[in-house]
Amino acid sequence: MEPTAAKKKVPNPADVHVGARIRMRRMILGISQEKLGQALGVTFQQVQKYEKGATRVGAGRLLEIANFLSVPVSYFFETAVLEALETRGPSGAIVSATDDFDVFVKSSEGIKLNNAFLGINDPSVRRHLLDLVVSMSRAGQEN
Repeated sequence: MEPTAAKKKVPNPADVHVGARIRMRRMILGISQEKLGQALGVTFQQVQKYEKGATRVGAGRLLEIANFLSVPVSYFFETAVLEALETRGPSGAIVSATDDFDVFVKSSEGIKLNNAFLGINDPSVRRHLLDLVVSMSRAGQEN
């Protein structure tokens, strides 16, 4: 009789969503996993597990995290309803309406880009920068 392989536990999508929102807010504020962990009395490895959805965040812990990150608890669930909505793509396949955008916005590159853009105070400069990026993206698609 062969030994059974240990089944890898798949995180609950809601836990993954909450974890991603924790990570995004932490990165927006420029707070390290270690600093958040110290504030919560846990290791940075535990914070990693929360952010990946590997460990479920309990209600009390989520309240602590929300307070430390200066957001209401509802912040961690705001886009969950949007992510659950599915639409049919051009090929007829069911796709999430926010997949590509959400992945980019939650990435370190997306967060840095958004923070830098918000740091530009002159609306005219922001508008010109946006026009430049749009024209560059079109040029890249034509090649």
